[in-house]
Amino acid sequence: MSPRRAAVNEELRRRSRERLLQATIELVDERGYEATTLADIADRAGAARGLVSYYFPGKRPLLQSAVHRLMHQTLAAALEREPRTDDGAERMARAIDAVLGLTRTHTTLMRTHMASILQNEGFIQCPEQQRLAALLEDTVIRWGAEDPPEDYRMLRALLMGAVVALLLPGAPMPLASLRAELFQRYGLDWKLGVPPEGEPPPRI
Repeated sequence: MSPRRAAVNEELRRRSRERLLQATIELVDERGYEATTLADIADRAGAARGLVSYYFPGKRPLLQSAVHRLMHQTLAAALEREPRTDDGAERMARAIDAVLGLTRTHTTLMRTHMASILQNEGFIQCPEQQRLAALLEDTVIRWGAEDPPEDYRMLRALLMGAVVALLLPGAPMPLASLRAELFQRYGLDWKLGVPPEGEPPPRI
């Protein structure tokens, strides 16, 4: 096979995989996890049913990859939006707001994702998760982390905890309060990022 032909095939595979990931986001948001089948996802993506199994060992891994892709895209857009900045505190604020914001724009999807991680499937290392991790680690580096790998893991843990608290059925925490706690942890001014409407909690 010629290099050009190989490159074309690789691009086609990449696009097929991304269509499956996007279809998963849309369908789980619309119908919920249990009501979404792999056949539904393949149909929405315009792909053969066997292609899903070729790329993903099951529906849970597909879901996690899809959510990690969404988180990476959302985070990248937040960090690079105008006015662009290299200021570490502003970028950390944008990162926190981007992740917490997904609990409002994709509530069903994020609740399903967190439940998947906390159940037997655990945390799946996939290409989408690795790209998300690289972007978060870059964020803590620009913020001024002394130990970037450890500070990345701490940021990831804090964000996951905040997302769970925001999505807890029957007893969700207010977004402003959790944002305030994270901003205090990282020494961020409340006005950075995309602050929610209203006054900040009294402790800030």
